[in-house]
Order: sequence, then structure tokens, then C-alpha cells
Amino acid sequence: MTTLDGARILVFGASGGLGGPVVEQLANAGARLTVSGRSVESEHHTVNADLTLPDSARSVIAEAVEHHGGLDGIVIAAGVVAFGPVTEVDDDTVDELLLLNYLAPLRVLREALTTLGQGGFVLNISAVVADKPMPNMGAYSASKAAVTALLKSVRTEARKSKIRIVDVRPPHTETGLATRPIAGQAPKLPQGLTPEAVAARIVAAIVDDETDVGADQFS
Repeated sequence: MTTLDGARILVFGASGGLGGPVVEQLANAGARLTVSGRSVESEHHTVNADLTLPDSARSVIAEAVEHHGGLDGIVIAAGVVAFGPVTEVDDDTVDELLLLNYLAPLRVLREALTTLGQGGFVLNISAVVADKPMPNMGAYSASKAAVTALLKSVRTEARKSKIRIVDVRPPHTETGLATRPIAGQAPKLPQGLTPEAVAARIVAAIVDDETDVGADQFS
């Protein structure tokens, strides 16, 4: 079991519809936080950064380590979505999806594995489409499936250093992300879970030392 009271945790994407509730619940549990996003205003230690830039992950982690004297965990809640059939999704859209949904977590992981101590964790918030790709969401689904493959591989690599790699793939959640796609228009979606409920499940996964939380493990 992981104790959150006093834990030093960095949250990327802290201003998002899911990142915000995760930050709130971690803080309520006593965690000492650094929060990061493109434009974040917070009572917690804040490092604004754009994860699409190559050096952002390294610099944010370095600032968090300096501020707290180390880190016990990292949560990646940043991401973008795009809709449309593959015939209509242009290369720039695919590039942006892969850059933020796949390459940014890779950069965070690369830095985290040389920064976190034994017993630390990295948790990435993905989506159900990693397991169940949806029509008219092919490029987005592929970016999420790519990061799931990455996390599964890195989980094995990280065993020696005893760093826990957590892949969380919640079902559709009412974060508002679907109303802000980088391309296309969202199809009609069923009512999603509340961000607060999903955040609670994510925090429980941290506390209970879980590593793989699929959509079927949410209610």
C-alpha cells in the first residue's frame, strides 16, 4: 500500500477536466504537489510548461525534484483528442495526437526512471479506446494503444529499480475534452462518468499499488 500523506507527487495536465479533480483528491489525502500545464493557476507549487516541447518533461521534473527534495510519484493527465474517418485525418493532426498522447509520456517515463527512487510510481491516464478502438476515432485510438504498449514494456524494465508503472484506461468521462477536439467533431456519446468518480478510482489505484486499470474496473 502506498501512503499519500506527505508523498511528493507531480501532476502533468493539472488544469484539465480530469487532472484538476486528481490534484484535489491527492491534496485532500495529504500529498505535497507540483502541478504542471500550459497555463495553471494553483495554490500548489506550479511549473507551467508545454509537453509538446522536447525538453519540457525533463525541466518540469527537475524543478519538482528541486522544490520537494525528491519525488515519490508522477501522474500524467495531459492529452488531446481528434475525431473523423481516417480519410479525413491529416498528418498534422496525427502528429499532434502522437506527440502529446504517446511521445510526451515516453519522455516523462525516460526521465522518471532515472529520477524516482524505489517504491516510486508513474501513472498515465489513457482511455478505453486503447483496448476498444472506435470508428471515426482511429488515429486517437491508435495513439492511446501505442502508449499502453509502451507502459507494458517499461513496467518490466522498471522492476529492477522497483518503480511502479500504472496504466489507467477509464471509460468515457465528462471532462469536456470531447468538446475541444484538435480536429473533427465528436459523435454522439453516451453519458460518461463524473471526473470526480474517475479521479477517486485513480487515487485508489495509487494507494492500492495497482498497475493496470481497464475500463471495466470503473463504475
